[in-house]
Order: sequence, then structure tokens, then C-alpha cells
Amino acid sequence: MKDFNGMENQDLMQKIVSLAKRRGFVFQGSEIYGGLAGTYDYGPLGTLLKNNIKDSWLKKFVHSRTDMYLLDAAILMNQNVWKATGHVDHFSDPMVECLKCNKRFRADQLLKDLGKTGVDGMTIEQFNNKFKSGDDIICLNCKAKNWSEVRQFNMMLQTKVGASEDSAATSYLRPETAQGIFVNFKNVLDSMNPKMPFGIAQIGKAFRNEITPRDFIFRLRELEQMEIEYFVKPSEWSNHFEYWKDEIMEWMESVGLDMKKVYSVEIGDGDRAHYSARTIDFEFEYPFGQKELYGLAYRGDFDLSRHADGSGQKLQYVDQGEEGSEVFVPHVIEPSFGLDRTVLAILTSSYREDTLGEEPRVYLALNPKIAPYKIAVSPLLKNKPELVEKSKDLFGILKSEFENVVFDDNGNIGKRYRRQDEIGTPFCVVVDFESLDDDSVTVRFRDTGSQQRIKISELNSYFKEKLA
Repeated sequence: MKDFNGMENQDLMQKIVSLAKRRGFVFQGSEIYGGLAGTYDYGPLGTLLKNNIKDSWLKKFVHSRTDMYLLDAAILMNQNVWKATGHVDHFSDPMVECLKCNKRFRADQLLKDLGKTGVDGMTIEQFNNKFKSGDDIICLNCKAKNWSEVRQFNMMLQTKVGASEDSAATSYLRPETAQGIFVNFKNVLDSMNPKMPFGIAQIGKAFRNEITPRDFIFRLRELEQMEIEYFVKPSEWSNHFEYWKDEIMEWMESVGLDMKKVYSVEIGDGDRAHYSARTIDFEFEYPFGQKELYGLAYRGDFDLSRHADGSGQKLQYVDQGEEGSEVFVPHVIEPSFGLDRTVLAILTSSYREDTLGEEPRVYLALNPKIAPYKIAVSPLLKNKPELVEKSKDLFGILKSEFENVVFDDNGNIGKRYRRQDEIGTPFCVVVDFESLDDDSVTVRFRDTGSQQRIKISELNSYFKEKLA
């Protein structure tokens, strides 16, 4: 079996995008109207894949723990939330415009695309000096070298709430899910009485008015995040930080990311957020380069303190110890996961091309726990009623037990195998004429194409072990 993982990166990216549309994983948003940049719709299989990833994340970080509380905060929030945290004034990227074709770019990303170094942490003044002095800074669209001043572009999407048009009606589509957790800290504290340390977890949509959305579902204007804010005693943050680093690495491997493409990058003093004493980016080697996948940040007490000042509420923890009570503002460790970037990293990790039975094939070597369909059930021939009836009976049994099971009788058996391989289904079960006599079926394995005869009565226990 020849492995084509070493194919050209641009070619690999094109193949992933093509497969994603062809097989119902990801579609361009509003496609029949020409699309909308930075938005994508997840198709039937993409939705199942996303949900399986979320289920795995919830199982690992919420449901299997006793110190984690789940939240689902509103997307629209009082504008003062974003004023208190500085988002209204500072949640921005440097933007520059080509004065010939009027195309706009993120200044830092443009410089990186042109092979410039030392871009991270540059001030607006430094960006402007770079563009004014650099004869080799060309527009990637029209090749001109005539640039506007670099300015900060706020990425929050503003909207109006209610019938009024004045400033009091202004709200924003949240640019991150974290603040919904922080403003509910007191509510969770009062209603659940958690013991320190504890975490609040949330999965939800966030919105960023990206200057140049790019690279398929990597950089979006509408995205989904899986985030945790883990509240700890100030003196204990370092140990918790190391613990969460290990937990993130463990989960990445469990969902099938290619760990040879994962890099843990320590963010230096000049590049970290001003409130963070330590931040790690977990980067992944996508076909278009090594880019951020997840983040782990020590946020100190920045968010709770800012919201306490802005709201006038006491956002603190009272620790009732044997020697009396201790009152303090908890510090926070934040593991942050991008769901869309996870989908793309998993598709990149699992894409395979090989030759099987002297025929080329494409398949997704997805971890069975996150594959859209776990099992495909087929009759050997769809025009034989006795095979179809037995297949449908078996399909009902397996679906009631394993849920993500599909019935497939479209085309001949070889075409069904190739189709199920391409969408990552780990097991195909085929009912043939021998099945009518001995109540056994053929189970085919995606990765190798090998087959095994198994009694129908043993299938439930067999797949429970394989899919554990």
C-alpha cells in the first residue's frame, strides 16, 4: 500500500476541500448566491463529525470530571462587557490597503506571506515604517507597491438591539466565548457552590470580522469554540498550567490528530497578552503552514477584576478553611480549542491515498470514535429481496445500539466500499447468500480492506470492543 502523505501541500489542500464538498462535509456558505467570504456550512457528514468531536471533548473535559460545570451563555451581551475588557478599543488587527487595486490585507499576515520576519508584536508605527521603506513589499493581488497608512481594524461585528437606534442599543456578536463564562462566575458560584479549584466549560459560536478570511475553514468570520476557564488559587497556577498542557496533548492524540504535526510553542514576553504570565500555542502543520490550533493561557485575575470594576459586583471566592476564611479573586487557566480548526486538522491528519486490489483509492483514516458513520450495512445485491430484508433487520439492530450506522445499497459492492472508505467509515457489514444459511456476515476493515466472517449474534459485543 503506497502512502501519498508526502504529496505537495497545495495539492493536498485542494484534495481535502474537494472531498469535503463532494462527500457532504463542508459547503461554501450561501453558495447558490455566490457565497459569503469567511462563512461555511457543515453538510450531513461534517455535522456528524463536528458533533462527535464535541462529544469527545465534553466526555474528556466535563462529563468524566467532578470539578467542571457546563454553561451556554448568550451570544449577544451588554456592550459594557466588551468595554470593561478592552475589546471595544483594542480587539483589532493591523490593516493596510493597496492604493492601486484597493484590496485590503492584514498587514502582519501580508508581511509573513512575503517572507518577512520579526512581524509579531510590531506597533502600528513600526508597520508603517516597514511599508514606507520596503520596496519589495508588493500587493499579492496586483503586484503594486503603493500602500495606505496601516491602521487598526476592530474585528467585532456590531449590531443594534431593540427598536432604538441610539448608542444604548449597540451590542456586538461576541468575538470569543470566554467572557460569557466570566460574567456568569458569580451565578455559578452562588448556585453550584463549587470547591476550589473548578472550571466552567462552554461550546459556542464566536464572530470576528476578519480582514482576509482564508485557508478554507481555518480563518472564519463565524466560528465555533470549545473553551474552559479553570479557576485556581493564585499561588497554585503553575502546577495547574502544566496539568492542562498534558490534558490537551492527551485529548489531541485521542481524537486522531497526527501528533508528528503538532508543536507546542511557548509565547515570549513581547508577544503574549499583557495580562498573561505564560501562554502556549499548540500549532499544527496544515497544508498551508504551521498555524495555531489551540491555546493555553494563564490569564491571572484580569477578567474577573475588570468585570468587578465595570459592574460594581464582588467577583471573588471565599475559601472556608480550618483556620478561618480566605477571600480572594481566583486566577484563571484557559484551555481554548477551535472546533473548525480541529475539523480541518483531523481531515489533514486522516487523508490517505493508496492502491488496493490494484486500484487507486482515497480514504479517511478517521479514529472510529469521531467518524461520521461507525458502521455501514449492505446487502451483497440490492435486487435480492431476501438479502435486503435481512440487511435492514440487521441495520435496525446495529443502529439502535451504535446510533451512527448507515444503510448503503447504492451501486455495486465495490463502489460502496470505496464510498465508505472516502468518508472514513471504519467498518462495512455485508449480508450475502451464506448469511441466509449460517447467520454470519462479512465485516470489512477500512484501512486494510481485509475481511472477517462474524456471527450476527456476536456483532454487538464485537463492535462494542472495536468502538470503545
